Amino acid sequence: MSGWTARLCRCAFAAALLLISPLTLAFDLDDLQRQLSEPAVVRGPFVQEKHLRALPQPLLSKGQFVLARDHGLLWLLQTPLRQDYRIDAQGIARRDPSGWQALPGGTAGAEQNRLFFAVLQGDSSGLQRDFEPSLSGEAEHWQLRLTPRSLLLKQIFTRIDISGGRYVERIELRETQGDSTVLRMPDSRGAANLSDTEQRDFAQ
Repeated sequence: MSGWTARLCRCAFAAALLLISPLTLAFDLDDLQRQLSEPAVVRGPFVQEKHLRALPQPLLSKGQFVLARDHGLLWLLQTPLRQDYRIDAQGIARRDPSGWQALPGGTAGAEQNRLFFAVLQGDSSGLQRDFEPSLSGEAEHWQLRLTPRSLLLKQIFTRIDISGGRYVERIELRETQGDSTVLRMPDSRGAANLSDTEQRDFAQ
């Protein structure tokens, strides 16, 4: 798996946590899952900053995402280059002129996909088995820290910090080698259905 694909998988998995992440003490996990997974579709813009130890300035990328509860994730990168990715039960695919092409994945990528879909499907027991959650805030403004429990995830992340309100607004992934990724999604919105174009993208 390429470096970009691995980072995409990590960010996509983290973004998907909005469907299951615990919120505050005012809610139990089941309440939060129902609240955050109520929209069948969540879409909006994203801004991603990749902070590398070797570079003085972060690498910036922007685009649009579509997260469909029953289908997967479309990650549509617009700058600095245009490239579309899809993550679903079959893995990661990238669009080229001939259509969607599956990308190879290694063991770590397969494990991250498993966790990603545990989140999408509301498998709270699977998520809590792999992460230790620490919660603060309230429904309108909350913070969640996930500390890896599994050996594999400890080799990738030191922690994942997520914050938001009705939807996730900011995700920060701290990696073991000292790099970090900040993903901001300030204008996410829910919808009942996919557009015709989105349906075709998931069906192909």
